[in-house]
Amino acid sequence: MLPAPRPTVLVAALLLLTTTGCSLLAVPTTRTPGGPAPVPPKQVVLSAAQGLDDAGGARIDVVQEGPAGRRTASGSLVWGAADEAGLAVTDELGTGRLTVKDGALDLVYQGGAVKHAERSTAESVDPAAGPDPEGFAGGWTTALITNPGSRAYEVAQGVKLTSLGGEQLAGVTVAHYRGSAPVAELFGKDDELSPQRRAATLDWYQRHGVTAIGYDVWVGPGMQLLRLRETVRGSAGTTVTTTDVSAPGAADATPAAGG
Repeated sequence: MLPAPRPTVLVAALLLLTTTGCSLLAVPTTRTPGGPAPVPPKQVVLSAAQGLDDAGGARIDVVQEGPAGRRTASGSLVWGAADEAGLAVTDELGTGRLTVKDGALDLVYQGGAVKHAERSTAESVDPAAGPDPEGFAGGWTTALITNPGSRAYEVAQGVKLTSLGGEQLAGVTVAHYRGSAPVAELFGKDDELSPQRRAATLDWYQRHGVTAIGYDVWVGPGMQLLRLRETVRGSAGTTVTTTDVSAPGAADATPAAGG
């Protein structure tokens, strides 16, 4: 579970959203004299992150495109009382299935052996992983098994977000926020990382010529976190990872069962 935003701030934000609608989020620079002040992007994303965290699960559809090729993952995550995931993945090694049950990961490709890992060593099953199980391989696998609400929370806390206004996404008007932050600020003081993992992460970005990471967040009506995007520009080119978030469907009810 992610830390809850301050109750007074969250309540104020929700009241503004309820009484003014999505337009207040989508175009925060447009104000009616005497009208309510726009909700700051940080508070919007924090509220959306908390709402998703409270939901306890979601379906995700993830696409990564970059110099190394295209990767995809689709399926569901469950967090909170349970710790489960069931994702169909495609990458440079082929088509496979990634499952999580009580913090244990299994990744198996068609016709291949099962790769095992724990959450703390999830990067070790990445196709580009090195021999060190505590190493870092770019964050793909970690992102797949992490509650998107937690990821959005970290973005809101560590990145200065600005509004790009409203736009259409899946047939509805949503608010789009964007920001970026230096790698050293994002990971250099992350207390949730072990010293070894922190050093490996910073080393990976340095070796790949990445000095900053860009983030985009889309929030829809009802404070729904709908999409996250991470943009990494390095010496080999640009890698963009987009995560679409939706409510789990009937086929996603038991995410780990298909492992």
